[in-house]
Amino acid sequence: MGNKHNFAGFKTRSPLSIFIVICLCCFFYILGAWQKSGFGKGDGIAVQMTKQTDCHIFPDLNFETHHNDVEIIEPSRPKAKVFKACDVKYTDYTPCQEQDRAMKFPRENMIYRERHCPPEEEKLHCLIPAPKGYTTPFPWPKGRDYVYYANVPHKSLTVEKAVQNWVQYQGDVFKFPGGGTMFPQGADAYIDELASVIPIADGTVRTALDTGCGVASWGAYLMKRKVLAMSFAPRDNHEAQVQFALERGVPAVIGVLGSIHLPYPSRAFDMAQCSRCLIPWTANDGMYLMEVDRVLRPGGYWILSGPPINWKTYYQTWKRSKAELQAEQRGIEELAESLCWEKKYEKGDIAIFRKKANSKNCRRKSASICESKDADDVWDKEMEACKTPLPEVNSANEVAGGELKKFPERLFAVPPRVAKGLVDGVTAESFQEDNKLWKKHVNAYKRTNKLIGTTRYRNIMDMNAGLGGFAAALESPKSWVMNVVPTIAKNTLGVIYERGLVGIYHDWCEGFSTYPRTYDFIHANGVFSLYQNKCNLEDILLEMDRILRPEGTVIFRDEVDVLNKVKKIAGGMRWDTKMMDHEDGPLVPEKILVVVKQYWVGGTGDSTPSGQ
Repeated sequence: MGNKHNFAGFKTRSPLSIFIVICLCCFFYILGAWQKSGFGKGDGIAVQMTKQTDCHIFPDLNFETHHNDVEIIEPSRPKAKVFKACDVKYTDYTPCQEQDRAMKFPRENMIYRERHCPPEEEKLHCLIPAPKGYTTPFPWPKGRDYVYYANVPHKSLTVEKAVQNWVQYQGDVFKFPGGGTMFPQGADAYIDELASVIPIADGTVRTALDTGCGVASWGAYLMKRKVLAMSFAPRDNHEAQVQFALERGVPAVIGVLGSIHLPYPSRAFDMAQCSRCLIPWTANDGMYLMEVDRVLRPGGYWILSGPPINWKTYYQTWKRSKAELQAEQRGIEELAESLCWEKKYEKGDIAIFRKKANSKNCRRKSASICESKDADDVWDKEMEACKTPLPEVNSANEVAGGELKKFPERLFAVPPRVAKGLVDGVTAESFQEDNKLWKKHVNAYKRTNKLIGTTRYRNIMDMNAGLGGFAAALESPKSWVMNVVPTIAKNTLGVIYERGLVGIYHDWCEGFSTYPRTYDFIHANGVFSLYQNKCNLEDILLEMDRILRPEGTVIFRDEVDVLNKVKKIAGGMRWDTKMMDHEDGPLVPEKILVVVKQYWVGGTGDSTPSGQ
C-alpha cells in the first residue's frame, strides 16, 4: 500500500516538478552565461571598492623621491600647450625681486628692495629649471644643520660670515653650526638667555618675527621649543640667505622694512627680534618701529641685539662715536616708551622690551595715532609714522584684543577675533565645524598619500588658508605650513595667528616672495575658482611650479569644471596628474586633483621636451 501510494503521489506532482526544475535550470544557465560574458560585474566591484579604506591610492602616482635625472616621458595624448624649460640663468628667478628691475627704483627707504613685479609682457612663460645635481633636502631635523651644495650653489656667505659661524662648506654640503652675528657661540645659548626673561618654555610665546634673519638660525632653533618664527630678509648682497633658510626647513620670505607695510595682520606675533638687522629704527619719525608695534601682540616682546646696544664696548669696532651711539639708543628707548613699551632687560649685547597689554597702562600717549579703521588692510599700502591704536578694554588687567590660551591649547580654542564677531560670517560654532571638516579632509588626503604627515613634506603651503583648519589638522614638529590668505579673499589671517600658526597676505596674480623650489607640498583649496576671472590661471600654475620642489606634490580641491581647466594646463608642465572624487562620493561636484612634479634639471639634453 505504501509503494502504491507514493507512486500515485509522484505521478500527481510530476508535471509541476518537472516544470520547476526546467525553469531553474534555464535561469541559472542564463545567469552564468551573463556573468561569464563580463556584464554585470560593476555592482560587485563597486561594493568591494567601497569597503576598501585605501580606495583612492593611485599605484601609478609615485610620491617617493629618486634624486637622479629621469627621462621625460611625453604625454600620450596631445595637449594644447607644452611649456619649455627656461634658460638655466633663471634657476634662482624671483619674479618680483629681480636685481635688474630693482636697480631702476629709488634706494631711499629701501624701495628698490621691495616687491616690483614684471608687467604682463615681461612675464616668463616657461618652467624654472633646478640646478644640475639637485637633490631633495635632508629630512628634519638633520635638514636644520645640513644643505646640499648642489641645491644652493652659493659660497659667498661661507666667506663673508666665516667668523660669525653662520655657515660652513664641507665637501658636497653646507653645514649650519647655529651661529649668528650676535650669537657666534650658537643660537641655543642666545635663546636660553632670552628665555630667562621671556616665557618661551610654557607656550605663552608661540609666534615670532625675525627682521633681517640671515640664514634663520634663530627661527631654526626656536622650533624645538615649539615656537614658530616667520623670518624675512631682502634679496641683496648676502646671496641666498632666505633660500638657505627655506632649504633648511625654516619659515622665511624675501622681504624688507621699507616704505610698504609688512604683509602680516596687526597683533600677530608674540615676540619679534632684530639681531644686528641694521634697520634705522628712529628714522622717518620712528616709522619702522611703529610697524613692528602694529604686528606685535599686546604683552609681546621685542628683542634688540646689536648696534647700538652695548655701544660702550663696540663703538670702535663699529667705527662710530660714543655720542652718536648713545643718542641712537636713547632715541630708540624714547620711541619705545611712546609706543607703550617697557624695557625689561639689558645685559651685554641684548635689550628686551615688552609691549603693554593695553593702552590704559601707557605712561604717556603717542603723539600720532593712525587714522586707518582697519589695521589689517595692509597689502601694498604705504606705511605711516603713526601708532596703530589697540582695541578698547574695560579694565587695566584686560588684554587688548583678547587673551590667548597657551600653545597648544590655542590651536583649537575659539580665537578672540572670532569670539568677538570681528570676522564676517564666522561664529564660534562655524569655526569648530570648520575644524571638523578639515580633519576629515586631511584624513582623506593621508589615505591618498601616506607620506603626508611624515618628514617627506617639511615645507608646506596652503594657498587659500581660510581659518587655518588645514594647517591645524596637520600640526606636527615634522612640518610647518605657510598659510596664505589671498588679498581678494575674506581677511582671516589674524585668526590664523591667534591660533598659533603663521602666514602671509598675497595676491596670486603676482609672484610669491620666495626662491624657486622652496616648498615640498602645496595645497590649493578653491584658489582657481577664486581667481578664474581675475588673472591668467596659467600664470598661477607656472608660479606654483616655480616654488614647488622636484618630486613635490600639489593637491587641488575645487569645482570639477575648474579642475578640468587646471588639468589641461598641467598636462604640459611635466606634472603627473590624477583626478579623484570628493571623499563623500562621486555625486559631490567638488573634486580633488593630485599632482606630482617630475624630477628634471636644467642643462641636460633630456630635461627639455620638444614642441611648444
